[in-house]
Amino acid sequence: MSATDSPDAPIRVLAGDCTVVYDGDRREEHRGRVTVVVKPDNTVLVHDADGYQPVAWLTRADAVACSRDGSFAVDAHAGDQRLRVVAHAEDGFARYPSSEAGTPVGDCPDCDGTLVRTGGAVTCLDCGERYGLPSGAIVTDERCDCGRPRLRVERGQPFDVCLDRECESLDAAVQEAFDGVWNCPDCGDDLRVLRRGGLLAGCDSYPDCDSSFSLPAGTVVGECNCGLPLFDTGTRKRCLDGTCEA
Repeated sequence: MSATDSPDAPIRVLAGDCTVVYDGDRREEHRGRVTVVVKPDNTVLVHDADGYQPVAWLTRADAVACSRDGSFAVDAHAGDQRLRVVAHAEDGFARYPSSEAGTPVGDCPDCDGTLVRTGGAVTCLDCGERYGLPSGAIVTDERCDCGRPRLRVERGQPFDVCLDRECESLDAAVQEAFDGVWNCPDCGDDLRVLRRGGLLAGCDSYPDCDSSFSLPAGTVVGECNCGLPLFDTGTRKRCLDGTCEA
């Protein structure tokens, strides 16, 4: 849980009569009244009056320089690509706060802002608080006592936990259910549920035995021929040992 992304990271919008030059695998030059959008991730889009397609763009440039000396200029680089926009007459130059746009999943209990799900995280649009989501997590309509949404996550069986892992730990729930339940196929010792980068079932005899297996998103539906649990991941059945042909 951290506010790694500022909720007011600016989008810069520049408009005017411009010359636009792209140099890369080809060279293109345009002249006209355009609007230039520079996103916080250094994506640069140059739009004219026609359609939704930019006349020129550079995605996640390595560097973007915006200058104003009478009128504006934009110079963006990405590897061997370069996009330059020079205004002959400026119509506008502004900075606006921005954020990711996602699916609303409730209100933030810290500031009453809106929580949205974008990819692998839930973020507050107002205070910027960000909560990473475990893979395969479903944000439910239920609320924890702390006011945050609850998640349903499958790691051997379904677990319902708080969005905030500091409030309610998925790791602790999975450990309580499966710690020491399975045996190491290499030495026969217990497999312990632990976190090393991700949730793993690792041999209790480590470092003498370094066998470890990543816990997949799915539910245990049986036993593989190798003796390890068999998971239904929703698309297929797979052994806890992902290299085993179940």
